[in-house]
Amino acid sequence: MKMHGIPFGTTDWSAIPPTEHAGTIGRAIWRTQTFGDIRVRIVEYTPGYLADHWCEKGHILLCLDGRLDTELKDGRKFVLTPGVSYQVADGAEPHRSSTDIGAKLFIVD
Repeated sequence: MKMHGIPFGTTDWSAIPPTEHAGTIGRAIWRTQTFGDIRVRIVEYTPGYLADHWCEKGHILLCLDGRLDTELKDGRKFVLTPGVSYQVADGAEPHRSSTDIGAKLFIVD
């Protein structure tokens, strides 16, 4: 990822309109900013959320609140709690997210 052509700026995430995205179960609420080819999001998953697909996009993801369970297609599982992050490259390892209690995340991809 190269960051270029992005002047200094601040983002008031509460002013970004949310969009809803259905999972297999539950919803994801995104607040999204795009800077060139870089997408930056605050994502909130409702309790009981389960992603509707195996994601192959690369991300840097930081858990801000709640608990996020991430499963890799090869069966490995990881738990993110506040202050814990993961990073994965495009096409590296298909992954999907779920949460029993809900989660709030900061994601760059």
